[in-house]
Amino acid sequence: MDRSLLFANRDERPLDTLAPDGGYCAIFRTICCIGDSLSSGEFELFDADGNRSYYDIYEQSWGQYIARRTGAKVYNFSRGGLTAREFLEAYADEHACYEKEKACQAYMIALGVNDLIYRRETAVGTKADLREEGDKNTFAWQMGEIVRRFRNISPQAKFFFLTMPRDSTDAWTNGRQDAHRALLYDMTKVFSDSYVIDLREYAPAYDEVFKEVYFLNGHLSPMGYKLTADFVMSYVDYIIRHNYGQFKLAGLINRKILR
Repeated sequence: MDRSLLFANRDERPLDTLAPDGGYCAIFRTICCIGDSLSSGEFELFDADGNRSYYDIYEQSWGQYIARRTGAKVYNFSRGGLTAREFLEAYADEHACYEKEKACQAYMIALGVNDLIYRRETAVGTKADLREEGDKNTFAWQMGEIVRRFRNISPQAKFFFLTMPRDSTDAWTNGRQDAHRALLYDMTKVFSDSYVIDLREYAPAYDEVFKEVYFLNGHLSPMGYKLTADFVMSYVDYIIRHNYGQFKLAGLINRKILR
């Protein structure tokens, strides 16, 4: 066997290699996915009169594709239209997200589309707002608070923050996707054991050719949700392979022998 296949290629970029079996993402046995419609397997349909309807089909979410692929327990703490503020003010308590029994080894957070793009009433905020004493009205503070609350129940957990892929909204949002991306990288400087899954930089653009296959109206198709799972798992696999030392104790997260 070529031993070089066992070690990371320094020149490899994220998503250069897709891991169809989930790769090292499988070392996490409990995972929590926090997000909006795109984390909920939402389908957007039209009736005969052109009226839209939306359905969260969680078994089609990328989180549940990860669950089936890796055998991990994956929680969907997500809902169509969800914002970080709504998660903090109502959703988390309504769904008992902070119960110790639901503490996970890995948290994947994909919020921001509704906060910053479609509703746009929330300021992005700055790195300073990630701190507890920051401006609570900013997306930055709300994201920081979500991490802090989950850290309370899972202190050694790994956090993965998802950027927004390039798509047609880039033309009219005045760079808010890029500001969101920059904030997520700032989060990795404030919160230990955290990483960015940078779909904006490394995933293909969600252009018309892409959407022909992977979208169903304004949301993803089943193929799109499955492909997103491939992207997320492969990116986590890449992060682990390029940072082996940071994940040697991953199997002990939330076990009493690791304090």
